[in-house]
Amino acid sequence: MARRILECVPNFSEGRDMSVIRQITDVIESVEGVKLLDIDPGKDTNRTVVTFVGDPEAVTEAAFLAVKKASEIIDMSHHHGEHPRFGATDVLPLVPVSGISMDETVTFARKLAERIGNELKIPAYCYESAALSDQRKNLAAVRSGEYEGLPEKLSKPEWKPDFGPSEFNPKTGAIAV
Repeated sequence: MARRILECVPNFSEGRDMSVIRQITDVIESVEGVKLLDIDPGKDTNRTVVTFVGDPEAVTEAAFLAVKKASEIIDMSHHHGEHPRFGATDVLPLVPVSGISMDETVTFARKLAERIGNELKIPAYCYESAALSDQRKNLAAVRSGEYEGLPEKLSKPEWKPDFGPSEFNPKTGAIAV
């Protein structure tokens, strides 16, 4: 049986302060069974893309802890950058690499989104293969209006998050998983 490997490529809304970025990546690296592959900060976009892999359970735990840390140390009400965004952890894609199907990956993504919504109280949307409705498959649609439009978006029944509160949290924004 092939070793199960899941990849996670979160995008954090901080690309300038390496001490903030390092706090997030330290949390990821603290999880046994996870290998941090890349950290790609962008000053203009004020966004960092991180890539890590490992056992699916370890990867989803590291992803949750990274989202938690980002929600504690990134304040979206002060964020400015050139890339579309709507949350401290803007997107949290999970990608099957080896020994795991897309259907299994979707299950992990939905459980992770549910945990983020319930435990961290961050409005969480599932997108692409994990989307719970056709209108949420496309990331651009999910993120439409960006952070600044989130208060209005969250008030619309058709944009109620898949998990978590429908109330706007100015510090964390929302997340797409």
